[in-house]
Amino acid sequence: MTEGDHRARGAEVFDAIGARYEEAFAGSEAHRESLEWLLERLAPGSRVLDVGSGTGRPTADTLAAAGHEVLGVDFSPVMVDLAVQRVPDATFRCADIRELPLVTGFFDAVCVYFSLLQMTRAEQSALVRRLTAALRPGGYVILATVPLDVEGVDAVFMGRPVRVTSFGAEEFTALATDAGLTVLRRQSTVFTPAHPEAVPEPHLYLYCRREAGAGS
Repeated sequence: MTEGDHRARGAEVFDAIGARYEEAFAGSEAHRESLEWLLERLAPGSRVLDVGSGTGRPTADTLAAAGHEVLGVDFSPVMVDLAVQRVPDATFRCADIRELPLVTGFFDAVCVYFSLLQMTRAEQSALVRRLTAALRPGGYVILATVPLDVEGVDAVFMGRPVRVTSFGAEEFTALATDAGLTVLRRQSTVFTPAHPEAVPEPHLYLYCRREAGAGS
């Protein structure tokens, strides 16, 4: 199976999961806490990119409700349709973020909640660099992942087969700093999604800022 086939399968997985993803992760206090942290630092009317925006909740919804200009990008047509319905004050695009052109220094913040896990390690590193470049100097990034040292592992997520690649906590932190981000805070937690087949998952949140001259 080619990498393109894996990407198509990934979109199909999240098409099938749909609104159940939002329900399964609605109880994440760490996710809400990271959004509160970001809101405290954003100027009014900031431009925010939500990578892997899903149904639009809670990320795009929370940020748009606070008056920010939010662009959500997701490769699942079903997720994008749901987001458009749920969060009319944000803009959503059905696209692969790896292929979407990004304007240098355009965004004030970028949110990446667990949307790297179906990419290769090289793709994850390259994307975080591109996202850093798309930030204005002094802009913020929230990066969240499942910090496991796994590469190309077949797994089951909410009853659906997925291929997962990730980094351990230290390696993922290094990925962020190598991209030119300063990690201001690192939060580790364990979360169990509200789904019959779910098991406890380790979650890592990195609260980051782009310094001047980074991302080039």
